[in-house]
Amino acid sequence: MPVPSLLRAAAVGALMLATAGLVQAQAQAQPSASAVAAARELITIKGGDAVFDPIIGGVIETVKNLFVPTNPNLSKELDEVAEHLKKQYAAKQDELMNEVARIYAEKFSEAELKDLVKFYKSPLGHKMATTEPEVIDASMKRAQLWADAFSGDVMSRFREEMKKKGHDL
Repeated sequence: MPVPSLLRAAAVGALMLATAGLVQAQAQAQPSASAVAAARELITIKGGDAVFDPIIGGVIETVKNLFVPTNPNLSKELDEVAEHLKKQYAAKQDELMNEVARIYAEKFSEAELKDLVKFYKSPLGHKMATTEPEVIDASMKRAQLWADAFSGDVMSRFREEMKKKGHDL
C-alpha cells in the first residue's frame, strides 16, 4: 500500500472513531423516557410544576400588551384573542414540563430520580417539599436584611478610607 493510501486509511479510521465517539456521547446525553418520567414526577411532587403555570399566559399577555399601545381601540379584541390563545396553547405546558424534566434527567441518573421521588413521597420529603418554599422566602428576606446592614458597614469603611486620602464622602 503506498504511503498516501495508508495516510488516507488512517485519516478515515480516525474520523470513524471520532464520529463513533460523538454518536456515543450524544446517545449518553439523551436520558431515557423512564428517567424523564421520574423527573416529571419529582418536579410535580416538589410543586415545581406550579412554578411554570403562569409562563404560557404570561407570554401571551406580554405579546398582547405590545399591541395595545399602538392599537388602544382594539383592546377588547386583543383580550379575546389572548383568551383564545391561552386555551389553544394550554398543551404547551406539557412541552415546557418535558423540557425541565429532561434537564433533571440529564443531571441525575434514573435511579437517583426514583430515590428522590421515593424520598419526597415520605413524610419527611413531603414536609421538605411543602416547607422549603417558605424557608427559601424567609432566607431571601433575611439575606436582604443582612446585605442592607452590611452595606451600611461597607459605606462607613469607604468613607473612612477615603477620608484618609483627604476626601470627604
